[in-house]
Amino acid sequence: MPRLQAKICGLSTPATLDAAIGGGASHVGFVFFPPSPRHLTLEKAAGLAGRVPAQVKRVGVFVEPDDPLLACAVESGRLDALQLHKVSPARAAAIKARFRLPLWVAVPVRTRSDLNEATSWRGLADRILYDAKTPEGGLPGGMGLRFDWKLLDGFTHPAPWALSGGLDADNVAEAAAVTGARLVDVSSGVERAPGVKDVDKIARFLQAVAAL
Repeated sequence: MPRLQAKICGLSTPATLDAAIGGGASHVGFVFFPPSPRHLTLEKAAGLAGRVPAQVKRVGVFVEPDDPLLACAVESGRLDALQLHKVSPARAAAIKARFRLPLWVAVPVRTRSDLNEATSWRGLADRILYDAKTPEGGLPGGMGLRFDWKLLDGFTHPAPWALSGGLDADNVAEAAAVTGARLVDVSSGVERAPGVKDVDKIARFLQAVAAL
């Protein structure tokens, strides 16, 4: 296993998905959230899911999802894990009990005290995703914002974790060095416009990850 793994999130076309897989991404993210420019229809997700080889894991990204959406997305996207935003531990526990898939839980971070939320996920989340806290009323992720990575210094993580928020090919090496992350998650950092992934940026990001 490489020292650092990478998830390319918000993929929506065969070409960009193939670029992520060909470049060595360990995970690919499919967004099921209509307000997002990266939102996938179930039909589109089904078409993309069939292109993903077994060694690459498909992660569905959801914001306050209901069970019907989850059920349809799990089937269409052949999901291997569920990434949850703005969901309470009680709701997440119910989702895990019903769908029996690993849960990734996003913890938005701006200050050190924001990390305290992560402790409430001990024993429930299979992975914590530390992401930059976005402005009130905005999308919960994919905004190109980053937080102070040094906030993670000395923090006792309650589960395996990944780093997200404002990453790109030029700063991922620094991010990994500062935080000790073993998995990084990128979305807007490999786009040429919101929701429009760029195959060359994906390649550059994954080359930077592979060099670490």
